[in-house]
Amino acid sequence: MGRAVLTVVAGVAVVIGVGWLAVNLLQALVGVFAYLLVGAVVVGGGVYLYGRAKRSLAPGTRNQRRIEAAVRTYRMRNR
Repeated sequence: MGRAVLTVVAGVAVVIGVGWLAVNLLQALVGVFAYLLVGAVVVGGGVYLYGRAKRSLAPGTRNQRRIEAAVRTYRMRNR
């Protein structure tokens, strides 16, 4: 009888220990995945914004023509 109780208690302790280890490992992996996901979103957003800004100032666009006109006006005024 005593040996059966000891076996059951040891089995429960092992299951609790393995479960605790699995939860901690899973928590660490999810944390690393979350950091990678946030980093990818930030880098992707930066690349997207850079591309949009570069396209908006491409030769022939309205913004580029406005910038060039302002530069010409500034140069003519400061002769």
